[in-house]
Amino acid sequence: MRVVDIINKKKKGEALTKEEIEFFVQGYVKGEVPDYQISALYMAIYFQGMNDEEIADLTMAYVNSGETIDLSGIAGIKVDKHSTGGVGDKISLIVIPLVASLGIPVAKMSGRGLGHTGGTIDKLEAIPGFRTALSAEEFIANVNNHGMAVVGQTANLTPADKLTYALRDVTGTVDSIPLIASSIMSKKIASGADAIVLDVKVGSGAFMKSLAEAKKLAECMVQIGKSLKRRTIAIITDMNQPLGHEVGNANEIREVIDVLRGKGAEDETGIALTIASYMAIASGGYHDFRSTYEELQQVISSGKAIEKLEELISSQGGNPQVVHDLFQLPQAEYHIEIFSNQAGYIRAIDAEQIGLAAMLLGAGRKKKDDAIDYAAGVTLLKKVGDYVDLNEPLCILHTNLDHVETDILKAYAFQESVPNVTATIHEVVS
Repeated sequence: MRVVDIINKKKKGEALTKEEIEFFVQGYVKGEVPDYQISALYMAIYFQGMNDEEIADLTMAYVNSGETIDLSGIAGIKVDKHSTGGVGDKISLIVIPLVASLGIPVAKMSGRGLGHTGGTIDKLEAIPGFRTALSAEEFIANVNNHGMAVVGQTANLTPADKLTYALRDVTGTVDSIPLIASSIMSKKIASGADAIVLDVKVGSGAFMKSLAEAKKLAECMVQIGKSLKRRTIAIITDMNQPLGHEVGNANEIREVIDVLRGKGAEDETGIALTIASYMAIASGGYHDFRSTYEELQQVISSGKAIEKLEELISSQGGNPQVVHDLFQLPQAEYHIEIFSNQAGYIRAIDAEQIGLAAMLLGAGRKKKDDAIDYAAGVTLLKKVGDYVDLNEPLCILHTNLDHVETDILKAYAFQESVPNVTATIHEVVS
């Protein structure tokens, strides 16, 4: 078997066999297939696409390229959740204690962020003492004893995906639906999930800019799950403005606490309850969306959700007092108000522009090995649909830098009349 023959076959639009896919993936990981051949093959895939069987085979080839996590020591159906990424997206930290409060085990493996703000692991490490580097034994014991645990991704999980993603990034093939879908799903399957709920973001602050693109990606990932016998549900949610009011790390933890106390922003509370409800349904223990949603609302109003968050923090070595005293979280030295340069209704907030401002303040990484300032971030005082007077504060920048320049005002667009506010949840694909 030769890779050049596989390239020519895909160039003509023909379907690749499982053996051919395994051959080039394993060969690339072992260093036997050069970058230029994988680049040529992925460009052929970009233009010719892949059928459902090919995408499922590529997903499993990524899974089989490294370690897999064995969660058989945890009783029950393990449901994982993945977001395609956005600005102010702290939904994972809300749904973990919510779903665990229903008695459904949540064994969550998450990553660090590269870009706007930290990932789920970075946000949790803003809590003093919180440990995300658990051994496999500790991880499984915590899920069995507390119903939940969160750890960082192991370096040996899906190495083929890591290698090919870096190559796609520099060869213009990142935005290929088959390659995106297999990349995401391979990590979820290698992490040991029995069922998967996907939060597919769409809009200015998301990777998928149009609803049609987002729906295509959602359908593709759900089909992969079906092919590999994992129950998979995708929820397409809006990212045309940042989610909630906080963008950063420690300040997003503060907002997680607000949501679980029943005092959170309407948009992220609704998305979190929706995703948590579908996670419960994916576990097989719940069947009706409306009644599950209402039960989760009761979990919040009863105080059980915030108690579960406190239990998560304590079980992983963190200071649980942050739940009661937000000043236990890292605090920035400077808090800079940004004032509106015009009056009117906010028509749009460019989520990506807000995210870039947060990164410049220290909340994110430009390079993989950059340090994060947990205290840095942005607080949005106004959202789309709000009226703002001239010179009224729009947002607050939190930073420990004594000098910082951002173009954050460019993120805001105004109009004289009340704008239409986009729905936060667009569609459910199952």
